[in-house]
Amino acid sequence: MRVMIAGIGRMKAGADRQLLERYLERARKAGRAMGFSGPDLVELPESRAQRAAERKQAEAENLLAALPAPRVLVALDEGGRTLPSEKFADRIGRWRDEGAGALVFAIGGADGHGRALLDAADMTLAFGPMTWPHQLVRIMMAEQIYRAISILSGHPYHRA
Repeated sequence: MRVMIAGIGRMKAGADRQLLERYLERARKAGRAMGFSGPDLVELPESRAQRAAERKQAEAENLLAALPAPRVLVALDEGGRTLPSEKFADRIGRWRDEGAGALVFAIGGADGHGRALLDAADMTLAFGPMTWPHQLVRIMMAEQIYRAISILSGHPYHRA
């Protein structure tokens, strides 16, 4: 199953980008033997529209157009479900075992996701009720993907 993190905005070079790349590479190496490819990172430009509603709509349309089909789409949103890491790993494993071709984690821009993307999502997931910067969410998502693969493979990285 192909795994992707798709987000609005681009991370600049620096310590944050290096940490993101470290978790992406760990997940890629660990995931190969478990039936995963990626995770790949897709970064799309922020909309230049003046109004927040227009920005959200344009960004949602751009995200949806850039994603493979068929896919399982998980929207990262502060109003989404929270899952313990073990249940998150189980969910990813189940999607893989059910034959999903692609699993995409979508990260919205500063204004959040547009309605079109939320409506298209198979699941809405949150890292808690707080709002997080999109750069940090990318890192946290990459780490949780790596952690999920580690849990599925029985690797001792996860020690809960």
